[in-house]
Amino acid sequence: MTELLNAVLHAHGGLDRWRRFSHLRASIVSGGELWGIKGLVQDPEPRQMTVALHREWASVQPFGSADQKTDFTRDRIAIENLDGRVVRERTNPRESFAGHDLNTPWDALHRAYFNGYALWTYLTTPFLLALPGFVVSEIEPIEENGEKWAGLQARFPTEIASHSTLQEFYFGEDHLLRRHDYRVDVAGGFAAAQYVYDMVETDGFWLPSKRRAYRCDADGRPNLDQLMVSIDLSEIRFV
Repeated sequence: MTELLNAVLHAHGGLDRWRRFSHLRASIVSGGELWGIKGLVQDPEPRQMTVALHREWASVQPFGSADQKTDFTRDRIAIENLDGRVVRERTNPRESFAGHDLNTPWDALHRAYFNGYALWTYLTTPFLLALPGFVVSEIEPIEENGEKWAGLQARFPTEIASHSTLQEFYFGEDHLLRRHDYRVDVAGGFAAAQYVYDMVETDGFWLPSKRRAYRCDADGRPNLDQLMVSIDLSEIRFV
């Protein structure tokens, strides 16, 4: 574990504290251009997101209708009734994105899978970087708005579903997360830079309550006129 990663984990609440909890729950509201590009309607109603902290699992409800929720793991995505009865499911869901580009429409299970892995990644950052199989190295800092942000690059293990194998995380002088870069492999591999804002303290942890992901140009610069995904979080709690 690098010196920077140690400092980052401490600043966000500490790995020992993280290990005392099993799940995180939050209310989320999502928006952005990606949903329309994919032929989906994204309403502004809050949803309940739950993720496991030490294994890759996530669920959001309601999904599709008030009596439905999702059940996400790396190898399976399902839409279920609240009593657990399966409405629709897909095994090996990553394979269903083969040949997709940014403009390829998504069905409900594509959307559920994307939601599952993306929110699991976001809500467990930066502590997921200490999980077995992650290879983390320090990279050159970047400068934004007169500040210098230290960087970590993570190589995700094959056992973890996420945007891309390589992802970059940038942190301010306080070692709190400022920006997260990745390539969205399930949508043609377009590059994105996600900025995080409005850190809140919950159960001794510091987490961003706002996330804004922008598409990057060919030189890797974020296009702030193309907001692909927005996420607002509230009522964050650990269990």
